[in-house]
Amino acid sequence: MALATIFEKIVGTDANIAFLAYDGSKAGPDGADVTLEVKSPIAVAYLAQAPGELGLARAYIAGHIDVHGDMYTLLDRMWSITTNDLTASEKLAAVRSLGVKPLLMRVPPPPQEMRQSTLAKLGSRHAKQRDAEAIHHHYDVSNRFYEWVLGPSMAYTCAVFPEETATLEEAQYTKFDLVARKLGLEPGMRLLDVGCGWGGMVMHAAKHYGVKVLGVTLSKQQAEWAQQAIADAGLQDLAEVRHMDYRDVVETGFDAVSSIGLTEHIGKANLLSYFSFLYGKLKPGGRLLNHCITRPTGKEKTFNKGGFINKYVFPDGELESVGYLIRQMEDLGFEIRHEENLREHYAKTLQYWCDNLDVNWENAVQEVGMGTARVWALYMAGCIVGFERNKVQLHQVLGVKLDQEGRSGVPFRPSVTWP
Repeated sequence: MALATIFEKIVGTDANIAFLAYDGSKAGPDGADVTLEVKSPIAVAYLAQAPGELGLARAYIAGHIDVHGDMYTLLDRMWSITTNDLTASEKLAAVRSLGVKPLLMRVPPPPQEMRQSTLAKLGSRHAKQRDAEAIHHHYDVSNRFYEWVLGPSMAYTCAVFPEETATLEEAQYTKFDLVARKLGLEPGMRLLDVGCGWGGMVMHAAKHYGVKVLGVTLSKQQAEWAQQAIADAGLQDLAEVRHMDYRDVVETGFDAVSSIGLTEHIGKANLLSYFSFLYGKLKPGGRLLNHCITRPTGKEKTFNKGGFINKYVFPDGELESVGYLIRQMEDLGFEIRHEENLREHYAKTLQYWCDNLDVNWENAVQEVGMGTARVWALYMAGCIVGFERNKVQLHQVLGVKLDQEGRSGVPFRPSVTWP
């Protein structure tokens, strides 16, 4: 069996993908708009060590597989790849065709992969030092790289598109403003923004609502960038971003808390303490807006330590269903006042980021290296497919800390629409 034919069988013969291999073999339809090129025996070795998604990802990141054509189109067509689709006789024929050497070759994972042994030395999952290293792995890549991918807003979370033709910047502004309106922000209030990234929500609340805001992030590069942006905007009297764990915030009595894209890093075992901590930071009548990626149901795995996302993108990341998150919030005393799913908006956000990376590809490779740039191209395109196919969702949940008489302080009907 020719090498290209083996890969075609792994990916699927109906995927409309062409295959080229270093042995000169070809497979797939002529004129296909996407081609997967297997460039060396090391690609086969990666697949032998980790059949399926992870092996293919390692080979691509390391440069032993190339993609000619659109990455999103490729991943959309090979969504359900699995070597289990090969029959026993086909697997035997594959081994004979490849020869023993590639199958016995031991090749280390690309350096962009986070080793579990490295994390294990820093404590149990979601210990403070281990969380700091996991965040550093993903967010301290390069502020310049993130500027190219995210655009001027430097918002690394799902945007909210007021209409399908809106620009990314318009949609990110809309997202921050939606959060502000759900929280009922007014001049003189105090807001805590946990997992604040590059300070987008911090600066939006300070500039447009006159709110005094404290943002915290575990990424040193994010904090430095945000503090400079705050100074450049002349918002020092209202806005501050600190490089610190949210669990180390000592201030209390906030009117509102925003958590935009942090819950995914908390871990199921820590959700009660997380929401309890945020509950304790609020005044009676204070509101929490929790914005995070979720699973579509409570049946899927919360944590896949052997998957591509965990090893290359979000080490120790865990996703829960929105129902589970809401139950934790309710059990701690939050009254849920609003909830919405924005998964289609995240697919569109990611498409903008992919386009930005394509436009700035040469600069990005020079800045962070080919391997890291490929991690991002693969991960973001794959996430578009995931959100489109309802494998992951994005939910905003608004909770209120009631006062002693059970009053929420929420208007009988909101004065503005919460789209």
